[in-house]
Amino acid sequence: MTQQLPQVPSTEPELAGVRNFRDVGGLPTVDGRRVRQGRLFRSGHLAHATEQDAAFLSSLGLHTIFDFRNAADLALDGRDVELPGVRHVNIPLTDPADGSEFWKMVRDGKLDKLREALGDGRAADGMADSYRTIITTRTAEHSQVLHALAEDSVPALLHCAAGKDRAGLSIAVSLLAVGVERDAIKADYLKSNEPHRRYQVKRGDQSAAARSPEVMSLLSPLFEARAEYLDRAFATIDEVWGTTDRYIADGLKVTPQTREKLRARLLDDAS
Repeated sequence: MTQQLPQVPSTEPELAGVRNFRDVGGLPTVDGRRVRQGRLFRSGHLAHATEQDAAFLSSLGLHTIFDFRNAADLALDGRDVELPGVRHVNIPLTDPADGSEFWKMVRDGKLDKLREALGDGRAADGMADSYRTIITTRTAEHSQVLHALAEDSVPALLHCAAGKDRAGLSIAVSLLAVGVERDAIKADYLKSNEPHRRYQVKRGDQSAAARSPEVMSLLSPLFEARAEYLDRAFATIDEVWGTTDRYIADGLKVTPQTREKLRARLLDDAS
């Protein structure tokens, strides 16, 4: 049965309990087409969605929610709220700042520990390296998403904890597969830095000293979307596979036929 797609509001909603939500519709492809509105959404986790948030999300006609959080994320924030009739698929991806001990240091670590772990560019370098690692080691997971989108999972919402890194990369891979321009993918990725979208840094001690300018500066690379991170992912694709097409075909095992299905589901009709 063909699913009747709803009319998606042209103005982006302000969701009270879900950060970083947006429709990636409208992004241009290299051959002059655009991503269709109401097909592919991204956000932070849905664990704190209000009743009004859930009602809005339900109105989108979603088929599948892809949740890239791992067990540590679920323990910290909880499971997504359930949306009636929407399939929920958990595909854990490595958090670029993974590990319970690391997050304990982020939440509770004193300045000297933060300096040792994150100072002198180590935080930003680690984040960029993690994007490379996700691209090279999570081909099976990204392949799973692309095949699901091609077959029956649209409209879809892709999210992780903040909707920035793991969801950002998965959205980027999905958009590359249908031919969206890299610069357009990057521009959408950087929207995660807008104040109303940003992940809220959680510190166990809310005193002025615990949230001093130096502390927040040390932590900022973990909670920002930086062009250099996504550039590392793109560079990795080029270095390992040579071209985006070979990455999609050889790395992700997506056939030309499946790629055409993806384009049919996610893009506006060719003019």
